[in-house]
Amino acid sequence: MARKFLYGVAILVMLAIAGTFAYRMFGAEILRWSMVPSARFAEQPAPAPDAYARPDMWLARPGTANDPARWTPAGTGVPQKAEAAVFFIHPTSYLRKTQWNAPLDDEEANARAALFLRGQASAFNAMGEVWAPRYRQATFGAFLTTAEDADRALDLAYADVLRAFDSFVEQIPADQPIVLAGHSQGSLHLTRLLADRVAGKPLARRIVAAYVVGWPVSRTADLPALGLPECTTADQPGCILSWQSFAEPADPRLVTDTFDATTGLTGASRKGTPLVCTNPITGTPGADAPASANLGTLFPNAEITDAALEPGRVGARCDARGFLLIGDSPPDVGNYVLPGNNYHVYDYSLFWGSVRADAARRLKAWQAR
Repeated sequence: MARKFLYGVAILVMLAIAGTFAYRMFGAEILRWSMVPSARFAEQPAPAPDAYARPDMWLARPGTANDPARWTPAGTGVPQKAEAAVFFIHPTSYLRKTQWNAPLDDEEANARAALFLRGQASAFNAMGEVWAPRYRQATFGAFLTTAEDADRALDLAYADVLRAFDSFVEQIPADQPIVLAGHSQGSLHLTRLLADRVAGKPLARRIVAAYVVGWPVSRTADLPALGLPECTTADQPGCILSWQSFAEPADPRLVTDTFDATTGLTGASRKGTPLVCTNPITGTPGADAPASANLGTLFPNAEITDAALEPGRVGARCDARGFLLIGDSPPDVGNYVLPGNNYHVYDYSLFWGSVRADAARRLKAWQAR
């Protein structure tokens, strides 16, 4: 079911990479031909039980040299004291078709993942150390096919994430609060992680918040299985936030056409169900917020080596279905705006300053419980 939805997301992202002209001329077939592995899925041995005790199995963690998750824009500092521990699952960064899952040492994929950590996971570094595992992520082409090999690739990737999370919990203090966050493929794995390791478990009491960003969460078909409620107030701890960003006029059909044909984590149909839509500016569901309330959007330089944080540039509101709309005159934040006015790539960077403040509020509320 997850792969069927990602089929639509993958088409959107591949349009930004391959160009809309080729897609309009040749459709999804050219994407499958160019991105879906031709080889059969090959079983791979699981990492050693203690693999994630090694620092080299992490893209970011305490003590990492040149830690990408420690990046901040000019004028924004990072506290030395780590009050919380942040487990962040990066989105897809492996685009090759030579195999179904990324090798852990693939330099290109790891460099892209580090870029994502700078623009996404860095929003959480004011509240604690970010732990971001290397994992054998499913290649992009796995989301463009109904082949069973794609399911196997996703399961292998999730098994790595699960092993990394268990090691993360073992390595941090037993009473330390935890923030869970991800994006796109990372948020897909995060939903499974919530169902497997948080729902109905004592660990749920330690969760400050779970940021399931760039991935739709049905309020009726998914949320009840995740073990945490939807965040309904700005300072509520122990809850889930989720949003998907579109400029107006928004056309989310490549998301909804596939999402509505799938079954949720509860076993119920997702068709027509409302989505969890947290306005990251207010930290509340279904809210409208003017640009003046946004604490900062990241504007990258031409080389994407640095970014400036500018407050007051982007407003947001949730539409009737649960997509986050940022208006009809959004600022230029980069070259990867996708067809349908989909700002998927910028789900975090549009609201980086507000996400940072949101996490700090929820940590303070968690500590006061």
